[in-house]
Amino acid sequence: MSYVSEGGGFPWGAVTSEPPLRCRWFGVVLLVSVHLLRPGLSQAAGVRPSAGPSEADGCIRASDIISCTAAGLERVPTEMPISTVTLDISHNRIRWLERDAFEGLDRLETLRVAHNRLTAIMPGSFRNASGPLLRHLDLSSNWLSVLEQHYFEDVPGLEELLLFDNRIVHVESRALAGLGGLRKVYLSHNRLTDFPFFSIQEHTHPHLCMLDLSSNRLSKLPLEDITNLPVPMQRGLFLHNNTLVCECSMYGLFRHWDQRGFASVTDFRQEHTCLVFGIQRGTVRFFQRGRYFDKCDLAAMSQGLQEQESSVLVTVGKPLLLNCVTTLAGHNVTFLWVLPNQEYVAPPGNNGLLRMYANGSLEIVAARAEDSGIYWCMSRDGQKQRNETREVNVTVLANQDEPNEPFNTGFTTLLGCVVSLVLVLMYLYLTPCRCPPCRKAQTPATTSRGNEAVTGSAQSSILTPTPPATTEGPGRKVYPSTLYTQIPH
Repeated sequence: MSYVSEGGGFPWGAVTSEPPLRCRWFGVVLLVSVHLLRPGLSQAAGVRPSAGPSEADGCIRASDIISCTAAGLERVPTEMPISTVTLDISHNRIRWLERDAFEGLDRLETLRVAHNRLTAIMPGSFRNASGPLLRHLDLSSNWLSVLEQHYFEDVPGLEELLLFDNRIVHVESRALAGLGGLRKVYLSHNRLTDFPFFSIQEHTHPHLCMLDLSSNRLSKLPLEDITNLPVPMQRGLFLHNNTLVCECSMYGLFRHWDQRGFASVTDFRQEHTCLVFGIQRGTVRFFQRGRYFDKCDLAAMSQGLQEQESSVLVTVGKPLLLNCVTTLAGHNVTFLWVLPNQEYVAPPGNNGLLRMYANGSLEIVAARAEDSGIYWCMSRDGQKQRNETREVNVTVLANQDEPNEPFNTGFTTLLGCVVSLVLVLMYLYLTPCRCPPCRKAQTPATTSRGNEAVTGSAQSSILTPTPPATTEGPGRKVYPSTLYTQIPH
């Protein structure tokens, strides 16, 4: 083997034959390994695979909150941490929510997609996301026109749903089905002409306390469906600023709510308007112009608006009517009451103490102490094979007349004392009127008559407080001390 001194004493042949080939193969293997391991490293870091590096631009991340507002997004970003709890992608240009748009965000609780251009929500948009953990969904100020039944199937834990300021003209009857935890729904400032009130009942939405349908295009209200809603749901039903036609039934409903102090009416009295028949585009604030409804039989309507409270009080001996409130209607509906002692009552009643009517109402003719307890009303539609049950807690109070007797006796005693005190004060301080002055006694002509006169004067001086002045002889006054000396013993 020969050595070349020009290369610094190294054997040039050994350097240039095999080592360069090994380096090339090592570089290729290293690049392939890094490329294969890159998805695993991304997932291990807790980041969803990115479809494009530009989609995450403009987002701000603070702990478990991601804010991508006004970032110019046209679709839901995909590069988001799986620990996201609140996601805000409002004020963008998103036109629809794609299938599995929020996949992997299994901790998401609040989602805001307001002020976009949403026209549709694809089936499965919320699939593989947090599911029941999502409580707050804001879809306000978009371009939605119809609420379809598949929109919220994968988010059964929703509590607040914001849909105001859209273009919604129709809500499908099953659109809110399955949302048993729903508390507030905002549908104001849309184009609704009707709403499926029959789809929201106490057994399907027990926690719903606010339904805002204000500023829509509702012309008539289904009175029967609305009055069958639970009282808390009626209390939070907002219907102002609609194009309602002035009718007695409509006015009777709002007047009933106003008398009960429902905030949905009392807080918006000026905004409750209706269209008067015969006046084109004429609206009337019917709480201020009640004269338009003077001919309405409000007393008869108020009886139809009576709802049964969940707990009622009654005094012993008084009658009580329990209404069986149900959403079922028709000739095929039958009613049955279960008493606190587990006794069943069907029309026409039981033993003359209870009366049951065809509409399901139960009347207790004269309440007794043993009538207290929980009453169950069961309604059944044999044709549609539907059943509903309602519970009413009745409390019978003791007669209120007995506790008033001690109060009445004490009041009478106090009044007697006051009258006696007034009489005593009158006797002490009010001086009676004086009698006219008595005539002066004439001068006696004889001694015997003079003695009698003196005696009479003495007696009168004893009876009167002021001693009378007498004269004996012309120009001479005689005082009582002188008269006493002249009385013979």
